[in-house]
Amino acid sequence: MLKKELRIHYLELRNSVSADNIAQASADIANQALRLPVWAYSYYHIFLHSLKKNELHTLPLLNLLQGKDKEVVVPKVAPENQLEHYLLTDQTRLKPNAWGIPEPVNGIPVPVERIDVIFVPLLAFDLQGHRVGYGKGYYDRFLAGCRADSIKIGLSLFSPVDSISDVNASDVPLDHCLTPDEVYTF
Repeated sequence: MLKKELRIHYLELRNSVSADNIAQASADIANQALRLPVWAYSYYHIFLHSLKKNELHTLPLLNLLQGKDKEVVVPKVAPENQLEHYLLTDQTRLKPNAWGIPEPVNGIPVPVERIDVIFVPLLAFDLQGHRVGYGKGYYDRFLAGCRADSIKIGLSLFSPVDSISDVNASDVPLDHCLTPDEVYTF
């Protein structure tokens, strides 16, 4: 299927999931993360979920990272569809942006070269590790600027599709994807 078709289908499908099921799936995904061989690293980038959309909650995974004393980095939308990245500390103030996504108002900037592991939002993914996001390209540009050895982990409510038919050269594939029931490695 084409990205546009997948985006429409999976947005509708996600919007039909109950709040209780989203909460349970989010906890299950955090538990799946424990199965990954990624816990020896230092800097972990995680998106904070939208307060307005029916997205997976990243708080269970965030709590896991903090419980393992990892350096947690969170994004902030910057001009020209770019992301800036800040260390999440006790002093970091968060404020929802126009999409209802909590973003750092202050904080310590973190260059992308320091980020070891990245948890990536998505709507759908395929068996080759390609993903469909919201279509603005924030994460595509971010991932393209990361180190080649940074580990990219998608988080998905749903199982993969066989293939995304309009993958292009600028799409950065995932290394793993977590669903509530399974860990996929590519």
